[in-house]
Amino acid sequence: MTAVIASNPNAPSDPRPAMRLGIPKEVAAGERRVAATPDTVKKLQKSGFEVWVESGAGVAASFPDAAYAAVGGHVVQDVAALWAESDIVLKVRAPQWHPELDQDETDLLRPGGQLVSFIWPAQNPALLEKLAAKGATVMAMDAVPRITRAQKLDALSSMANLAGYRAVIEAAHQFGRGFTGQITAAGKIPPCKVLVIGAGVAGLAAIGAARGLGAVVRAFDTRPVVKEQVQSLGAEFLELHFEEDSEGSGGYAKIMSPAFIAAEMALFAQQAAEVDVIITTALIPGKAAPRLVTQEMVEAMKPGSVIVDMAAEQGGNCELTRPNEIYDHHGVKIVGLTDLASRMANQASQLYGTNLVHLLNELGGATEHTVDMTDDVVRQTTVVLAGEVVWPAPPLERPTPPQPPAKAAPAAVETVKETRFGMVKQLLWPVIIGAALLGIGGYAPESFISHFTVFVMAIFLGWKVIWDVTPALHTPLMSVTNAISGIIIIGGMLQVSGPLTSTVTILGAIAIFVSTLNIAGGFFVTQRMLNMFRK
Repeated sequence: MTAVIASNPNAPSDPRPAMRLGIPKEVAAGERRVAATPDTVKKLQKSGFEVWVESGAGVAASFPDAAYAAVGGHVVQDVAALWAESDIVLKVRAPQWHPELDQDETDLLRPGGQLVSFIWPAQNPALLEKLAAKGATVMAMDAVPRITRAQKLDALSSMANLAGYRAVIEAAHQFGRGFTGQITAAGKIPPCKVLVIGAGVAGLAAIGAARGLGAVVRAFDTRPVVKEQVQSLGAEFLELHFEEDSEGSGGYAKIMSPAFIAAEMALFAQQAAEVDVIITTALIPGKAAPRLVTQEMVEAMKPGSVIVDMAAEQGGNCELTRPNEIYDHHGVKIVGLTDLASRMANQASQLYGTNLVHLLNELGGATEHTVDMTDDVVRQTTVVLAGEVVWPAPPLERPTPPQPPAKAAPAAVETVKETRFGMVKQLLWPVIIGAALLGIGGYAPESFISHFTVFVMAIFLGWKVIWDVTPALHTPLMSVTNAISGIIIIGGMLQVSGPLTSTVTILGAIAIFVSTLNIAGGFFVTQRMLNMFRK
């Protein structure tokens, strides 16, 4: 397989000023998002691209054709021409049947062209094969690795953040009362109790939104590392005390042991009888969504309760979920909407479009556009490369780094010289300090000697007392400030032996008090800082 390929291998012979990007209108039922907004079109043009936008593509997201034309985008009426003449097609949803043209969008893609979209390769192997037959190069935005360098490309997180927020809004819409508790003249209204299963990006967004509405929120995740994030949002973190590694690849959860699952289900059954709203977000990459809420749990919930299943598109976390439906089961409303992010189309389109801008810039923009399979991010995002299915991403073969040449043993004479020089260097400063002290002792007045002795003892004792404290208890900067305070304390202690009304005694006592506050406060603040990072 070629490591690096240039885009647009089948470009027409007529010269064009730039690579052409095609932004078609989404044809999936209920999809309101668009792959480019007027703002991102401007950014794409700065990267050297020519942008074609299908007429009406952004209307559902409140981006009219005039807005695209105003920033230099080309509004195109002919959908087939847009697909056929675009070097790269940017979409939100994976290609599917186009009802107006009565053909599959995959067939509209030019041979050898490029497509960037959500693809879900694990669930759509037939789609990958069909795209490969077109000789296409396809990049899946849902396959972007979750590493630091790729955060600006992470469309899954962008959409999950909005979807988690929207899930709470939908739950509040279906719930029979407000989320916040109130005490009124007519009586007391209890707060809504919300359980969020899964504390990833979507779960954390749901927790924040529910807490903002005044609900009492509980959250569960198989990964204990998210406990502090949950608690920082004001929610209670439910724990199962199992010594089991719960984190899979890419920061996602993995399938747990049968014993853990049994304990987990018992916890959910208990919580279902107590809470008013359950929001589920659990997904495992490449697999169907795990079933976490059974029919028995649903029937144990109070009438008027709500379940929002954010994993409905992948089969659902609730046993009774019906994708794209909201229905009532024994008084419990089960929300199986799969377009939560799309219901916030304007903002979702802006975030997704920005993710695409960053991806295309990573690929070199229009002038140096390449799909470099030696790049970790590009390799994992690319699912079809020039007609070859490359998902899952092949391991990157890295050359073995050359071993550094062995250093020749130094000559014995040089070793002897260095040893002698080191000994002289070690003895030099003690000799100088000793000579200085002898000089001071021989010629300085007696009153100065007494104060100087106090000063030296304060420095030595104060520094040693604080500096030798276990480093884990304070930061390096705090160590220095505490050591200086220790010097002041020792000096003050040596000065408070006189009369209580003496100025020296009073100043020494003040120095001891202030320095003690500084040391105690330093340790307290440092302990708070360390607790933030303790797992």
